[in-house]
Amino acid sequence: MAHQTIIVLDFGSQYTQLIARRLRELSVYSEVVPFNTPLATLRAKHPAGIILSGGPKSVSESGAPRCDRGIFALDVPVLGICYGMQLMTDVLGGQVRRSGHREYGHALVSVAGTAAPPRLFSEIPRELRVWASHGDDVAGVPPGFSVAATSATAPIVAMEAPDRGLYALLFHPEVAHTDHGLEILRNFAYTVCGCTGDWTIASFIEEATERIRERVGTGKVVCGLSGGVDSTVAAMLIHRAIGDRLTCIFVDNGLLRYDEANQINKRFTEKLKLPLDFVDASDLFLDRLKGVTDPEQKRKVIGGTFIDVFEKRANELGGFKFLGQGTLYPDVIESSGVHGLAVVIKSHHNVGGLPERMNFTLVEPLRDLFKDEVRRVGRDLGLEKEFVVRQPFPGPGLAVRVVGELTKDRLDMLRLADKIVVEEIRRAGWYEKVWQSFAVLLPVQSVGVMGDARTYEYTAAVRAVESLDGMTADWARLPHDLLATISSRIVNEVRGINRVVYDISSKPPSTIEWE
Repeated sequence: MAHQTIIVLDFGSQYTQLIARRLRELSVYSEVVPFNTPLATLRAKHPAGIILSGGPKSVSESGAPRCDRGIFALDVPVLGICYGMQLMTDVLGGQVRRSGHREYGHALVSVAGTAAPPRLFSEIPRELRVWASHGDDVAGVPPGFSVAATSATAPIVAMEAPDRGLYALLFHPEVAHTDHGLEILRNFAYTVCGCTGDWTIASFIEEATERIRERVGTGKVVCGLSGGVDSTVAAMLIHRAIGDRLTCIFVDNGLLRYDEANQINKRFTEKLKLPLDFVDASDLFLDRLKGVTDPEQKRKVIGGTFIDVFEKRANELGGFKFLGQGTLYPDVIESSGVHGLAVVIKSHHNVGGLPERMNFTLVEPLRDLFKDEVRRVGRDLGLEKEFVVRQPFPGPGLAVRVVGELTKDRLDMLRLADKIVVEEIRRAGWYEKVWQSFAVLLPVQSVGVMGDARTYEYTAAVRAVESLDGMTADWARLPHDLLATISSRIVNEVRGINRVVYDISSKPPSTIEWE
């Protein structure tokens, strides 16, 4: 089925995929394409609208990315965001300058005009807090444009030329930190572009199932199952499409949470009835990780070892041409950047590696979705609540939550501390309110007193964040009594830990995981 589509041109912003995510939240199908996509290709897609994303470059820099200027004459509504606004201004004859005061973080914006508000700000307060991230600003709008909003530090933070269908914002409406950001995008998609909202999770499931059948044909698929939401939903979609021609391999890497390997084995074989092959490789992983302390090196060792183990077992089972993965948008954007422009934050072991070594063809039915969308797919597929609401767990497991060198003793220490965090978060009714909640073991020892004796033991950090998609996150304001209970239990029940701290860092500038 052909859906009304808004195309997002990617100029390298970490938030590019988030723009697409917000549009899909509005039931509008979106597609991200490179900034230099030929005009003829864009025209052939018959877009309802086009959005120019933000990006890390300045339009004045040599080699700064530029789209075909014919986009602004396609007779299709165009919205420029941040770098997209600066590019639109520069191409169409306005003035872009280096900011005297670089804006990063919250800014207060005032909507211009005393009568009817600009179209993007229809039914939105005349003052709102937005999320800014730019070093350039617009000093003068192009001919035919009017100023739609201003701020104390930037004279023009929004502009429009409604008769030409051109709109631009210097801030990011797609991030949760911007007040009424979704309404601004809704105004663009529905009021400006005329979208009706014809893309739903139900339609995604049917279309994804059909795409899997077409891609796989009569072949067999092997899927690396982690037990998390992503790989579970991916496996269920693939199983829905091809039945028993799917085999799931679960590799126990020794870096899982308390009793998790046993729970996964029972859940997938007894409850979900998925064809599961269980491989215990925990000793091999820990042996290869001896002495490794650098976070990126940990990820690479874990990813490489997983590939070795998975490849060996898949070859033993034999007959697979396709590899199923639960890759999501955030995995792709943080691992290699979208189309090579975004800055690499950290590597993800589930992106790349196996297809090249084993000549697999990838089947990634969730590649265009964010986590909360995957949960909605899971609900619609009939997955039990415990799977749907399961908090994200990093691919490298507890390796990136034990800061510094990994040993079995330190992993066991963290497993118990993390178990306590999860138990108490659940008991207090916070588990589904937060995006993630977990413990981190720090390579920091401090003096304590227990039973009238001096101790010199490790420190555990508790991390709990609120987020919609993992792209941005804020630390959760957990009740003090809950934190006190968690701290007391960890210090009393986990031998080797005598101090607990709470992490109050947001993303950005921090990441959710410590490594």
